[in-house]
Amino acid sequence: MRYEKHKKRKSRKWLSILLVLLVLVGGTAGYAWYQYKQGVNQSLEKINNQENKGDVSNEVYTFEGKKDQYGATNILLLGSDAREGEKVSRADTIMIAHYNKDKGTYKLTSIMRDIYVSIPGKGKHKINSAFNGGPELMRKTIKENFDIDLQYYAIVDFEGFVQLIDEAFPKGVEINVEKRMEEYIEVPLDPGLQRLNGEQMLSFVRFRHDAIGDFGRVKRQQQALQAIGEQLSSIQTIPKLPKLTGVVTPYINTNMDTGDILFMSKDFLSKDRGNIETFRIPIDKGYADKSVKGEGDVLELDLELNKKAFHQFLTQ
Repeated sequence: MRYEKHKKRKSRKWLSILLVLLVLVGGTAGYAWYQYKQGVNQSLEKINNQENKGDVSNEVYTFEGKKDQYGATNILLLGSDAREGEKVSRADTIMIAHYNKDKGTYKLTSIMRDIYVSIPGKGKHKINSAFNGGPELMRKTIKENFDIDLQYYAIVDFEGFVQLIDEAFPKGVEINVEKRMEEYIEVPLDPGLQRLNGEQMLSFVRFRHDAIGDFGRVKRQQQALQAIGEQLSSIQTIPKLPKLTGVVTPYINTNMDTGDILFMSKDFLSKDRGNIETFRIPIDKGYADKSVKGEGDVLELDLELNKKAFHQFLTQ
């Protein structure tokens, strides 16, 4: 009899604990959803107040991606520079974000848009023209030339980058601007270590009108993302993740769901992480400058040399 009473008390205790946990989990999930929707509505309001802007997340693309042969998740990141009156869209920025859950590593590869490669069904062209066939053709192009699979894609409107910076870093991102930058960017920058807001950071990552052109721009893009990653991990960012995800959602077209984005972001910011290793295609001494009729100046690759170095970067 005494045993049965003890067993009932123990059962009631565990039931009470379970109910408390359910309330806590439900409350946390509800708050996260509220923060996410708040971020989405904040960006949609800004989009509606801007001329020639729209929600870029609605168009549906086919994307037959999968994990790579090393068990890692690769995300194709594309920034479009389609201009009014042009029939052809080209990728202004081409990157691959690499996430290996087992190793806990985060890597970033920049692919220069002027490399001259074989595009499936199209012949040889600059790789950025593959974007005219959508993210799936870009995926096939990267697979054919570099033998790496991509599981997800994200097409990014650069205004989303601006909004993310301003929301996550109200005081700006600390970064060293190595020179005066003013040609063909909306916000001129002075040299020196400083904190840049979203518009200023956009100028920093887009500037390329100097002696090293696109090479310098790719270097600055990687520098900026490394600084953002390091500074995000140094502040209490995880509670802000739902709202930050909501802020960028209207500016991104992706086949990733919100849960995937939040999980990878949380993992990146926890466990003393926040470090991003970077790589660039082409590698130094792995290309030659060339002029091609109909294409202009291109980067002719030593394809095998670049492919080997790329796979070494992914597996090291």
